[in-house]
Amino acid sequence: MPAMKVNTLPTRTLWPVVGMRAVDIIDQSALPHDYRTLRLSTLEDAAHAIRAMQVRGAPLIGVTAAYGLALALDRHANDAALAAAAATLAATRPTAVNLHWALMRMQSRLLPLPSGERADAAWREAGEIAEEDAAQCQRIGEIGLALLRPMAEQGGRLNIMTHCNAGWLATIDYGTALAPVYAAFDSGIDIHVWVSETRPRNQGLLTAWELRQHGVPHTLFADNAAGLLLARDGEFAIDAVIVGADRIAANGDVANKVGTYLKALAARESDVPFYVAAPHSTIDFSCTSGAQIPIEERDGDELRMLHGRDSSGQPARLRQLFADEAVANPAFDVTPARLISAIITERGVCPADGLRRLYPETRHD
Repeated sequence: MPAMKVNTLPTRTLWPVVGMRAVDIIDQSALPHDYRTLRLSTLEDAAHAIRAMQVRGAPLIGVTAAYGLALALDRHANDAALAAAAATLAATRPTAVNLHWALMRMQSRLLPLPSGERADAAWREAGEIAEEDAAQCQRIGEIGLALLRPMAEQGGRLNIMTHCNAGWLATIDYGTALAPVYAAFDSGIDIHVWVSETRPRNQGLLTAWELRQHGVPHTLFADNAAGLLLARDGEFAIDAVIVGADRIAANGDVANKVGTYLKALAARESDVPFYVAAPHSTIDFSCTSGAQIPIEERDGDELRMLHGRDSSGQPARLRQLFADEAVANPAFDVTPARLISAIITERGVCPADGLRRLYPETRHD
């Protein structure tokens, strides 16, 4: 198991178990209170980990799905078993396109092979997807740093706002939206991160936990304070907003954790640049606009119940609404391309509507 790291590169979120056909993950449902790991040994383990958000973040979901397919093929590797396993994993979460991208890549690699060769090939391919994700996120950090450095050179502390969690916990390593933050901090830039709590799942608490492990100065704030913070001038003025993405449509519309759209509107009103950081696996050129992106509706008890620790430090659940109270719990919203200053990918920075120029080899039909 990787050791916890402070003030250095973060640990990975998923790793194969040496000498076993299994992978270990950080159980993100236990954070920020407990750091613990779980072992995934079956297709069902992987599907549950994705569905229950023990792993979360679009890139990490994709890698987990790839390994889930490999776990399934260790049992049965014929065409029917491959299709059934892919369908099981695809049904876990609808919005994050990296999940479906990884499954399509795995299937296209495995289907031409004889059944007896598929399991080993699946493990190799899943490992390659994981390594590519880490390398691409590291590159996003380098490219994003070049974007942040001129802001920092204007003097004073660099204030960055983010939403949800798009750090190394959401990927295999480095992160997307937080990768430039880590790169800036490690290069000596005086940077401070303003972290929204991101209710109801409170992924902002994971961002704060991450930043604390790395030693990056940060402040957690209630979601509804974002507009006020973005409107401030002076020492505490926000220099930029950087968020991740779960799916980017061909026209540059971005699906991300619910609440992102409101921050983009407030940033535009306050003349604060709004950036999205994501690898190519998050771009869905088959989706023409954000109107076509499916929005996941999650269990209403995520709103009705609060999870945390009581005064003695023990895990506790607290009901804040009646069990039959009608609630809406969409997990994502869509930010129109016109509100996005630029998208940061492993290939460079481009306007939201300029993704086709960065990826000319991708079929756009």
